[in-house]
Amino acid sequence: MSPDLRPPAGEDSVARAYDARAEEYREVAGDLGLMDPRDRELIRKWRDETTGRLLDAGCGPGHWTAFLHGDDGAEFGTGRDVEGIDLSTAFIRGARVQYPHLSFHHGSFRTLPQASGTVGGVLAWYSVIHTPPAELPDVFAEFARVLASGGGLLLGYFVGEPRAVFPHAVAPAFFWTAEALSPLLAAAGLELQWSETREREPGEISSRPHGALRALRS
Repeated sequence: MSPDLRPPAGEDSVARAYDARAEEYREVAGDLGLMDPRDRELIRKWRDETTGRLLDAGCGPGHWTAFLHGDDGAEFGTGRDVEGIDLSTAFIRGARVQYPHLSFHHGSFRTLPQASGTVGGVLAWYSVIHTPPAELPDVFAEFARVLASGGGLLLGYFVGEPRAVFPHAVAPAFFWTAEALSPLLAAAGLELQWSETREREPGEISSRPHGALRALRS
């Protein structure tokens, strides 16, 4: 197992912002019961259609990591091989306590601890929203590096004017569209397969339009 990896200096401000609000985040967005049922079904379907080890990139408190493992239905500790990684030390510390049967890394998407071609699927659920657009190709290239041929990426993001910044509650974030993301993915060897957008409904955690896409490693 690789040791924890220190985030690059440019990501420190995002890590500190989430560290400072980790407990608040867990209360409002750190439980599967708080997630939209459509998101749960989409991620469940992707999980079940994806073979091999799974990586939850930007795992936060670890609830989606546990979901990928199969804690929603599998016998405790006997589900899918899955790992989580996040910039926030507070998130990783809490995830390791709450889900001791799972593996979590503290580190950056730019230097993932997994060996090349060893991951069947990467879930990046609203976890690249703070990545500056100029740096996103490097993140996609790193996702592609760890993915095996035919492996899949499931990405969640906020829909809006591509590359436009907005005042996210924790740290500045960027809007995207599938059309704008597609060439960045293609440059990394990831082919866009499917995308969706939808407006939010009353009671959802965010009011900003939702987007998701699936891409395959060539």
